[in-house]
Amino acid sequence: MGGCRSKIGMGATTEIGSRIELVSMDPHFHDISIALYRQEGGNGWSLLVHTYSPIDGAQQRIETVTDGMLTLGGMEKVEGASHQVRFACNAPHHLASKRLFLEVCKLRPEEQVQPRPLSIFDKKSRANVTVSSLGDGVYDLSTDGASEAASKRCSAITGGLVKLGEMLPIEGVEGRIAFPCGHAHDRLVGLLLVRALNVRSIQREQEMAASRGQLLAPSAQKQ
Repeated sequence: MGGCRSKIGMGATTEIGSRIELVSMDPHFHDISIALYRQEGGNGWSLLVHTYSPIDGAQQRIETVTDGMLTLGGMEKVEGASHQVRFACNAPHHLASKRLFLEVCKLRPEEQVQPRPLSIFDKKSRANVTVSSLGDGVYDLSTDGASEAASKRCSAITGGLVKLGEMLPIEGVEGRIAFPCGHAHDRLVGLLLVRALNVRSIQREQEMAASRGQLLAPSAQKQ
């Protein structure tokens, strides 16, 4: 997708990058559109949270979304830039960044945002699934369920994280995966873990949106 330009001041424009995700109607703030743009430059890549809406409070809403990406995804602000974020490892983590943006946009502005835990109760297996960080971007998944069904669900959730986070399975070690960048992303894993329980539903929705030539908005997703 080509780059986009945004008007700044009287007749001036600035390159804001390539749009990679879109919330077409923000249910929490006057149905404005909010988009995520990828930018690349001499200092690497970054993501820009942006809206074209001129209404009062729109920029404050963008600030809320930006801050949510810092808290839930463990990203950091780009120094000297407004509403621009990146991962400290300087890797794009393309799919995970899109998912992070969509999940943050679902949150009400007044909600107190907290990092997600690295453990979750799986209703299908009726067992807890825990993700443990081993360092260097490597993670282990385990379950406290003793049944074969619990073990299979743990494997399925591991596969969900691989798909959502573009992680790599470690050959020969069941339930062990890693980020290609070699850095830990605990907060991002905690966020993705919730969706990894039902990753097939998300993938179907993404495929349907792609076939229509559209970007997926949270309003089109199942909660």
